[in-house]
Amino acid sequence: MQNAKQGDTVIIEYSVRTGDGTVVGDTKETGPQAIKLGDGSIFPQVEEKLADMKVGDKETVAIECENAFGPRRDEMVIDIPRENLPAETDPQPGMALQAQQEDGSAVTLYVVAVGEQSVKADGNHPLAGEDLSFDVTLREIKEAA
Repeated sequence: MQNAKQGDTVIIEYSVRTGDGTVVGDTKETGPQAIKLGDGSIFPQVEEKLADMKVGDKETVAIECENAFGPRRDEMVIDIPRENLPAETDPQPGMALQAQQEDGSAVTLYVVAVGEQSVKADGNHPLAGEDLSFDVTLREIKEAA
């Protein structure tokens, strides 16, 4: 049986857990996922492990936060005056807002607190600061043409 290589498409099932064991993603509801090795659609550490696997193999890959979504950065939590929000916006904790950075790129902010004069929003990825454990099962290899 062969191993997958760059350019191949692999069909995988996975479960992602944080350091405390909380499941933050899996394929139980969505079904197996197709990943093309080398296209950057999955963490490099998982891709490397997949290249060592054969169909039917199950592996766990530990990914430190620095190699996942990075450490939490306090400077990414900001107060936004309510007058800077669109008039039709009714901010609620957990709501995602789109903002434009100084360089013109878009960033997603998550509302963490709502006050009368301002909204506190967090620009960190929700999994920033989390070490992740990626349990992956290789179901199929489709060789690159």
